[in-house]
Amino acid sequence: MFSKLLAKPCSFLLASAISLAPVAGAQEGHRSDDHLGNRHVLLISIDGMHAVDFKNCVAAGTCPTLATLGKTGVNYTRTTTSRPSDSFPGLLALVTGGSPRTVGGFYDVAYDRVLAPPLKTTGNGLPGTADDMTLQPCVPNQIYKNSDGSTGTETEYEEGDEFDQTQLNGRPAPAKSALDLIDGNVTSINSARLIRDPFNNCQPVYPWNFIRTNTVYGVIHAAGGYTAWSDKHAVYALVSGPTGTNQPSNVDDYYSPEVNSNKIPLAGLTTAGTNYNCANVAMDGNDWTTDFDAIKCYDQLKVNAVVNWINGKNHLGTSKAPVPVILGMNFQAVSVGEKLISPAALPAARSDSNSGGYEDAQGTPRPLMMKEIVFVDAAIGQMVAALKHEGLLDSTTIIITAKHGQSPIDPYRFFPIPGKTNNGEPPSAALLPPNPNLLPAVYSDPNNALGIAEDDISQIWLADSSTTAAAVTALENAGTAIGLGQIYYGSSLNTLFNPPGVPTVPGPCCFLRAGGDPRTPDIVVIPNVGVVYTGGDKKQSEHGGYAWDDTNVMLLVSNPGISPRTIHSFVETAQVAPTILEILGLDPNKLDAVRMEGTPVLPAVQFGGND
Repeated sequence: MFSKLLAKPCSFLLASAISLAPVAGAQEGHRSDDHLGNRHVLLISIDGMHAVDFKNCVAAGTCPTLATLGKTGVNYTRTTTSRPSDSFPGLLALVTGGSPRTVGGFYDVAYDRVLAPPLKTTGNGLPGTADDMTLQPCVPNQIYKNSDGSTGTETEYEEGDEFDQTQLNGRPAPAKSALDLIDGNVTSINSARLIRDPFNNCQPVYPWNFIRTNTVYGVIHAAGGYTAWSDKHAVYALVSGPTGTNQPSNVDDYYSPEVNSNKIPLAGLTTAGTNYNCANVAMDGNDWTTDFDAIKCYDQLKVNAVVNWINGKNHLGTSKAPVPVILGMNFQAVSVGEKLISPAALPAARSDSNSGGYEDAQGTPRPLMMKEIVFVDAAIGQMVAALKHEGLLDSTTIIITAKHGQSPIDPYRFFPIPGKTNNGEPPSAALLPPNPNLLPAVYSDPNNALGIAEDDISQIWLADSSTTAAAVTALENAGTAIGLGQIYYGSSLNTLFNPPGVPTVPGPCCFLRAGGDPRTPDIVVIPNVGVVYTGGDKKQSEHGGYAWDDTNVMLLVSNPGISPRTIHSFVETAQVAPTILEILGLDPNKLDAVRMEGTPVLPAVQFGGND
């Protein structure tokens, strides 16, 4: 069982972590967290970081910080992420302890058979009822009806919900200062671009209210703990969990520079470990994920925020704040390092030193991929150094994992469908199912660039669920063309998720009522290993699927008081959430998903003297 960590007093520094240290959110005089024992949890998601990546970098001596943390930690070698293994359900698993069946998040772009479209068209093309006269308006207390007879709307929770997704701060107005320029937060969410709830007077559905269950942030906040998180989109403030308001009030300080904004030079910022001068970032109209060095600069902004929190400041370092009971961030660098092809050329990229990814099936990283791992390790080292300086290392448990992996690791298994095209990525409906007429009309809208949730997976919501058998037959007949591996539908799908359908009595908790879950896809297609549904030429792997490379991520729980151990039994990233509460002396059963799904705490995390 867990024992209480040594309590350490929180101290404050006036100096920020770095000159361009990463405002909003810190409150002077916040309620005390003394009854939580001054314990802290630092949660880090290195998106894309496989268990084998951790093993390889420790063996090669290229991640000394992670190796040191492993000497006082429990390493889980067979950890599986959420299924699907996308950032959206992956993050939800970490903070709720639940799966899409209970939490209701299947992908950042998915579908709901009850809700209504946004008022204004999103930045990524989801049509809004005020902009598209062919769309029906939202009618209070009625399931939304489309002109083709289908119900509901595509859901979008990513950069397209912001006022201006091209800006690092997500807002259209000129930045008032260098700090304002980098200060992405929930104020960048444009409520007119959020989907609407007919059963809440057609009000916008904020991402934290889209979630069906509470989170560790909600439980910790209710217990008096100060909380903080940093992520890649403003809408990922969903870690707050439901509040019933337009504010994610369970997160006291949230920081979200937009990862898909246009990259810009960042004077005064240098990346950890690799020492790249971010003033050299090129303004070429591309986003941060298109450049191996720029993505490190982007992540460094969030690293600075975490260091500022540890130092007793808000995320920009401009004012004092309590040290959060729970704090953390996600890294994008490794995920980009795995996927990015530069220059964009296949199959030559398989041996091109200018490309990321791996050399072979055992996960030997190419040089540019290795630099991303070196950066992340050094950045975590900055956090550890700050904890030591503040006297907080003993009282802080560091949990390092990943929302998702990336597939394939083996570069010779990569098989893009439909492959390179002259016009970039084609509409997803052209891929699956072969008959796009089976899909809701929104998918065939040429102005909608979102399409079905397809990466190395395809989740399909049909216009009429009664056509599921016909759609499956079409997919089976096109099996070779689509690289078909496995299909889930009907009984096989219902072992994973709630049965799909339109609830007969919609409203709160309607996913448990007769008629079916409005968010469950009708069909899930898992392609052969290495198949990626993309028409682009800049990626050599993707995530979202159920394959081993997608789901087997690193998981390390470290604290100076933990007896080191390696666990080879299967665990899930969903077990992180109840474990966080257990570490903090709170009841894991306060999490809705933990009670509903029976999610256990992680095994074998024992602090010194309790072996």
